[in-house]
Amino acid sequence: MSSPLEGSAGVAGHRNVDESLLDNEQAMLDSDPGGMLRATASAGAQVREAAALAAEADLSALADEGRPRAVVVAGIGTAGLTGNILSTVAGPRCPVPIVGHRSAALPGWVGAADVVIAVSGSGRSPEALAAADAAARRGARLVAIGSPDSELQAMAERARAPFIPVPRRAPARASLWGLTVPVLFAARSLGLVKVNEADVAETATRLDADAERSRPGAESFVNPAKALALGLAGSVPVIWGSSPLATVAARRFADTLAANARYPVMAGSLGEAGRGRVGLLDGVFGGLAESSRDIFADPEDADDEAAVTRLRLVIFRDGGLNPEEDADEPIAVEERRADAVQTLAERRGVRCDVLVAEGGSTLERLASLVAVPDFASLYLALAHGLDPMAVPAIDEMKELSNPKPEGRA
Repeated sequence: MSSPLEGSAGVAGHRNVDESLLDNEQAMLDSDPGGMLRATASAGAQVREAAALAAEADLSALADEGRPRAVVVAGIGTAGLTGNILSTVAGPRCPVPIVGHRSAALPGWVGAADVVIAVSGSGRSPEALAAADAAARRGARLVAIGSPDSELQAMAERARAPFIPVPRRAPARASLWGLTVPVLFAARSLGLVKVNEADVAETATRLDADAERSRPGAESFVNPAKALALGLAGSVPVIWGSSPLATVAARRFADTLAANARYPVMAGSLGEAGRGRVGLLDGVFGGLAESSRDIFADPEDADDEAAVTRLRLVIFRDGGLNPEEDADEPIAVEERRADAVQTLAERRGVRCDVLVAEGGSTLERLASLVAVPDFASLYLALAHGLDPMAVPAIDEMKELSNPKPEGRA
């Protein structure tokens, strides 16, 4: 992975950002009482544990009825992202459509010819429970994935459907790999993806290595996650992916930046960017801000209140092809578009970080784009004095959305 993080130190001086905290391991751990750094570092272990639990589940009944008409992956938040990951790993040649579904009601067309994979880290999300219930009523094949001894497990048992347990040790957003691997194994049993034991082992090893590079004890100048976090500090992040795989990673980073660091983020594919959103580079947070800057001003004397908030572009690149030799391949087209966007950003004074996928399998390449940004979102939260585990707005949202009936304590 390459990540040109030029100018990070200058941005790190932004008001309310404590850069020194990121080089004090004990202070960071004290500021993370919920253990989000530890949970994120367990990604490789999650892959291994989830693979073992999925292998123990009896998924033979899924394959007994042959290839389904479609696969619906139902869940919300991080669980919902597993559907996008499955679609990416299956690739464009997958013989059946894979649909990620993020609302409570299943599409009306889902029936006995289809497979529904209901995913919930807690085992009690309304979206996953409603999907599992509807699948059972309509006669669709069902697989449930979630916390053991949960309502979702009970529902799967009533429907005599396979259930793959995912031990709940952290919030779902820190359990991406524990939720993803069972989804992939379920699809493998249907013959829709080719994920072998070597792919799983190499992915886990990649996550371990990136966790080691991004560990709290590694100083900012050698820690890619801390450098990325400091580069983003005080900016408006815009995150684009150069391929379907890279776009999944971009959206994952946007989710973690929003939940952990409370940063507003725009994320999507470079294809979307090239059809309108690239205009952000000319806007008030992009080139227009640069053109209005006083070139004679002393940055050391600048008032924090007068500091201009700027875009910070992050591009996730899939790589793996030579754009000249594979000029007609869709990925090569997107890689050339990534080159063009980097050039446009440079011309407008918009700083750009580039993360390039590494590894052999699709799953390992995805992991290489997810691991460091996951840590970066935590470091950005900590640098602002935020506890990445505690998100009061989420708790208040749940209370307001699900008020207790009158008279109940």
